[in-house]
Order: sequence, then C-alpha cells, then structure tokens
Amino acid sequence: MAKSVLNVETRVRTGKGGSRKVREDGLLPAVVYGKGVEALNLRLDPKALQQAVATEAGWNTLLTLKGDGPFDGLVVILKDMQIDAIRRNPTHVDFLAIDLKKTLAVMVPVQPVGKAQGVVEGGTLQLIRHELEVYCLPTNIPTSIEIDVTALNVGEGIHIDEVSFPEGVESQHDVNFTVLTVVGRMAEEVEVDEEDEEGVEGVETEDVSEEAADEE
Repeated sequence: MAKSVLNVETRVRTGKGGSRKVREDGLLPAVVYGKGVEALNLRLDPKALQQAVATEAGWNTLLTLKGDGPFDGLVVILKDMQIDAIRRNPTHVDFLAIDLKKTLAVMVPVQPVGKAQGVVEGGTLQLIRHELEVYCLPTNIPTSIEIDVTALNVGEGIHIDEVSFPEGVESQHDVNFTVLTVVGRMAEEVEVDEEDEEGVEGVETEDVSEEAADEE
C-alpha cells in the first residue's frame, strides 16, 4: 500500500475561465468528489502531484490532501486526468474521495511473470488486457496482478477465471475473457511468402506476354 501527502488549495473561480487562470498561474485545476462528499474545486502544483503518484502504485496511491479547507485530511485516489493533445501536459485532474473501510473498484496493471515456453520457441506474448478491474479495500490495492506464463505454449492463453488474485482482492466479470495469449509467427510468414510468390509470377507472366507481342 503506497501513501503520499498532497498539498492543495481551494479554487475560488470555476468554469473554463477559472481553470484557464489557474493554468496561467502554473497550477493545475482539480476537483474532488465521492460518496457523501460535496464536490470541491481545488488547485495544486502539477509537479507535486507527479511526485505524489511516483510510487509503485501509481494512480492507486492513497493521497492524503493537506491545506486550508474542508478537504484537509481527506484520503483520495487519482481518478481521471485530462492531457493536452499537443503539449502532453495535464490540464485537469479528478480525485475520488474514499473510505478506507469500504471496498472500491480500481484498475490494476497486469504483470506477466516468467518467459512462456511458446516465446522460447519463437512465439510472441500478447497482452490482451493491460489492466484488470478489481474490488478490494483501499489498503489492499495490489500494485499489479502477477500471472505466471512459463507453461504457455503457442496458441494457448489465460482467461480471467484462471487468474489468481491476492487475498482480499476479487474480480467481478460476467464474461470469461482472455487476458493474455502466446501467438506464433508461422501464419504471418506463410502469408508474406505467398504474396511474394504471387508478385513474382505476375512479373513473369507480363514478360512472356510482351515477348509474344514482339514476335507477332
């Protein structure tokens, strides 16, 4: 469980104009919301946020807000972040206020463990789902969901029902979807070879036709 403290301030001006002014001041506009919590408009130092979530938990880091306002002491996680399409810097963030004693749904990255037998034989491991949604207490959020892939051969995969989750962590899915799989390269190579052969045959046919026309 990763924890950080984040200093924030109340944002008086709201709307597009208020957010623009916050960004002009070199700060980041934000909002915090959650069950039983009145939505609060905040502003903060983007570098401070970057440092706060620079843990092994990333966005799932438990952030304790500090500052002069009703948000002081509130525990939140980073829920959403808007990014500028050109500059690639954050332009707005959403925080979700959480209750440490109640379960919540979070997205956790998938971490393959080991080298699949199919990869050793020339195949490629493909992650179909880079993240999985899990339900657990905030204090039980895992940094990743580890999946042992060493026994996988080409053409084999692991479905969500086959994934082992840490104690206190559950997954609730209606469909038994594929999380990762090992694919071979034979089909791709054969397809490329066939295209090359067709191209060569086409050139030869054209040459013969031209020679015949010259003879006539």
